[in-house]
Amino acid sequence: MAFESLTERLNGVFKKLRGKGKLSEADIKAAMREVRMALLEADVNYKVAKDFCAEVSQRAMGQEVMESLTPAQQVVKIVNEELTRLMGGDEPRYLHIKNKGQTVLMMCGLQGNGKTTHAAKLGKFYRSQGRRPLLVACDVYRPAAIQQLQIVGEQAGVPVFAMGTEKPELIAQKAMAHARDHGNDIVILDTAGRLQIDDALMDELVRIKESVEVDETLLVVDAMAGQEAVNVAKTFNEKIGITGVVLTKTDGDTRGGAALSVLAVTGKPVYFQGTGEKLEDLEPFYPSRMAGRILGMGDVLSLIEKAQSIQNDKEAEEAARRMMENKFDMNDLLAQFQQVKKMGGASALLAMMPGGSQIDADALDEKALPHIEAIIYSMTPAERARPEIINPKRKRRIAAGSGQTVEAVNKLLRQYEMMQKVMKKVRRNPKGFMRSLGSLGGGFGGMKGFGR
Repeated sequence: MAFESLTERLNGVFKKLRGKGKLSEADIKAAMREVRMALLEADVNYKVAKDFCAEVSQRAMGQEVMESLTPAQQVVKIVNEELTRLMGGDEPRYLHIKNKGQTVLMMCGLQGNGKTTHAAKLGKFYRSQGRRPLLVACDVYRPAAIQQLQIVGEQAGVPVFAMGTEKPELIAQKAMAHARDHGNDIVILDTAGRLQIDDALMDELVRIKESVEVDETLLVVDAMAGQEAVNVAKTFNEKIGITGVVLTKTDGDTRGGAALSVLAVTGKPVYFQGTGEKLEDLEPFYPSRMAGRILGMGDVLSLIEKAQSIQNDKEAEEAARRMMENKFDMNDLLAQFQQVKKMGGASALLAMMPGGSQIDADALDEKALPHIEAIIYSMTPAERARPEIINPKRKRRIAAGSGQTVEAVNKLLRQYEMMQKVMKKVRRNPKGFMRSLGSLGGGFGGMKGFGR
């Protein structure tokens, strides 16, 4: 059977409950059986799934829910609260960074889970906060590991300390002296990994921790690994004592399966999540936001933060003003598509939008964006400002100039007209914005079919 995302399965369960009106105990039990199956298929730990459903069932069969006028909504609220609690509570956990001296972060984990890249991501994250991090190459076994750290370190703007193939514990000691001499206040140790857990790996990590005072031992685990990621976290915690987890590839199809299990099994929080391949694609882990994504409620706060990081207030205000004054033209559309690319693409935005899970992500052709840009760049300044003047002759010229078909040009113009209609509705009825947003999502589906 084809794998269905956790979000889709849960939405299916809640849809059935909404159709019931008043809920019976049998309705709750049937729903929880489906929820448990959905969690297990998402590779959530069996005991975690069982305990979660038991807790939700107990709360859902309380008097407040059973006698509510909207019991299905009450159940969704309970599930959201329990998911948030399971992953660590409403607020994110933050690493303890000293105000004086050096804070040592040791990155560990299996090979291929992204330790080196996420060491650089952490360095970039703290550098943006005014800190002076130092990356340390303690992986002396994997071919080109040191060179990789130096490359990503340079991209992140963070210095790298390396001593070739010396013993990792000696490298860590020398790095501390270097950090003190050069004013680096955060030292990030990129340690070696293995294809599987073995005693040699664990002994080496223990020796490093004995040679320098490690403040945070962060395990980097692949969210796509699901239950296996949880087993790895449990073993590392038992052997060397981790203080927290960095989840990578949380933009994948699992939609929170590993995140739901890690804290419950290890007792250690998830501090950060990797949301893409770029060095800036690292976010503090917000349990409440992840719960919202899992339930298809979106993650509007993360969406806003991501937008603010690439667009200043003045640009945002100007774009909003042009939209509300009906001055939105092809230049603005081009700018918006370029912003979408910077924010991870249309599919990444859908995951954060309320109701985004209801829009078919397969209908979004990410490769279409360059074709759309080519079409707009082939227009004259007058055509971009007033697309309504583009007649058949102009369409043929634009198509030839962009290497696209006339049909593709027509598609883009129709999409532009649809966005104009949506904006008019928003201006007339701001409260109906979310309904209009659904229509806009359908407009993005028109991106299919660009290119030859």
